[in-house]
Amino acid sequence: MLISINPITPQVRLVRSVVEVLRRGGIVAYPTDTVYGVGCDIMNKKAIEKVYLLKKRHKSKPFSFICSDLKHISHYAKVSNYAYKTMRRLLPGPYTFILEGSKLVPKIMLTKRKTAGIRVPDNPICLALVQELGNPIITTSATLPDDTILHDASLIHDFYNNRVDVVIDGGPTSGNPSSVISLINDVPEIIRKGKGDVSIFE
Repeated sequence: MLISINPITPQVRLVRSVVEVLRRGGIVAYPTDTVYGVGCDIMNKKAIEKVYLLKKRHKSKPFSFICSDLKHISHYAKVSNYAYKTMRRLLPGPYTFILEGSKLVPKIMLTKRKTAGIRVPDNPICLALVQELGNPIITTSATLPDDTILHDASLIHDFYNNRVDVVIDGGPTSGNPSSVISLINDVPEIIRKGKGDVSIFE
């Protein structure tokens, strides 16, 4: 199912209909401030396993997940004063921060070091989904098997077909993935340079 949602003022009725799909264990493709993401409710283990199959990804490589704001992050990660100040300057924005996960995060979403990648994208649609759901949603780029990023909602819909329950058309995305920064032990480490400016960490 392909649904168009306004990228600036997402229609509440449409957001709620997508969230119902997430609550039932569905998989959704949605726009972020970097690329289109594919994800599900972080609290639904069966749905997470479906996303692993969809992406042909080994479970030793957990997916990142999207929170709605800094307060929401603090439920799912251990946030030091340094990490809080750093994230407050840059979020919402095109960054994934690696933090130590809290007990609320399902084990399947944590690395062996108990860390997790967390995003707060500057995109009203995906933030509205998370707020309405009340839980984070996992996020992984919508790509072809060769890792080519799919920029267009209709192409995503055609490629994933019935393997994804809903594709949200929220207009074009930049196609440049997020910058990934580890803040473990308050020592910033650039894992990947992407759309977000990382010069303050260099």
